[in-house]
Amino acid sequence: MTQEEVKKIIRDVPDFPKKGILFKDLTTAFINPECMRWFEAELTNAYKNKGVTKVLGLESRGFIMAPILANDLNAGFVPVRKRGRLPADVIGQSYEKEYGTDAIEIHKDSLKEDDVVIIHDDLLATGGTMAAAISLVRKFGVKKIYVNFLVELEDLKGRSKFDDDVEVLSLIQY
Repeated sequence: MTQEEVKKIIRDVPDFPKKGILFKDLTTAFINPECMRWFEAELTNAYKNKGVTKVLGLESRGFIMAPILANDLNAGFVPVRKRGRLPADVIGQSYEKEYGTDAIEIHKDSLKEDDVVIIHDDLLATGGTMAAAISLVRKFGVKKIYVNFLVELEDLKGRSKFDDDVEVLSLIQY
């Protein structure tokens, strides 16, 4: 499978979640075993020699590939959840959204200073949630932060919200 073949499988949904938005629906790729193997191989190959110790997945679609990548890299998986959904002591980070604010959290005992971390989400649009996740991870003083996405919507310039010391990978660009 090639990048172009995967791009053809990802479905466009016009006017979702609101009028004027062209939504990139990755569920059509997730139900295709060849696409899933391609995502897995591309991500694993990109990080296999980077010393990664933890892979964080952003709620909720980041939970699909992040545990697979963590397993392939012999690393731990850490869920990054919306406020109030984790059962033990957490550290949180608020961030601005189009209409108001939101917050994400991880367990306080999830990361250590010697961790090399990947933060994964399915799609990069405006970058607000990932920027918050990066800020949250920085609170732990980890060694290195990598960020990746399956899809990036380049016109929205979400990457501009990340500092230069964060290495960003997106497998597919639109």
